[in-house]
Amino acid sequence: MAQISDVFRAELTLPDLAATALLAGRIASRLKAGDAVALWGDLGAGKTTLARDILRSLGVTEDVPSPSFTIVQTYDTPGLIVAHYDLYRLKSARELFELGFAEALEDGAALVEWPDRAPEHLPDTTLHLRLRIADDGRAVKITGPQRWADIAA
Repeated sequence: MAQISDVFRAELTLPDLAATALLAGRIASRLKAGDAVALWGDLGAGKTTLARDILRSLGVTEDVPSPSFTIVQTYDTPGLIVAHYDLYRLKSARELFELGFAEALEDGAALVEWPDRAPEHLPDTTLHLRLRIADDGRAVKITGPQRWADIAA
């Protein structure tokens, strides 16, 4: 993954589910075709919750299961197709191509849980959210292209 010269960094505390939903709404409002959002964190850090909230903010009303077993779920939201990946079970980063990752970014956007399984295949313009459990809820470190900076406001 190449370095982006115009990068922003922020750290937020998400004290409750409402704060997570608010961040998800900000991400969803700026998501466009070609975007990848990498959701980093240990088990229970809130990756799937944030992905669900992003999808709900985009208008998904159906159940949004974790794609742990299917590895990818695709949602046709109003105006944008979004693929939700869970790479935890990948044996090789090459499998990401077999799962249509490049096509997903051509046709829409991708939410990627466990991106550490194939970081070299993420676009340089990926928005990275590193979630962790904190004393006061969840904490998230955000890095990405400058165009995402206002999601941390």
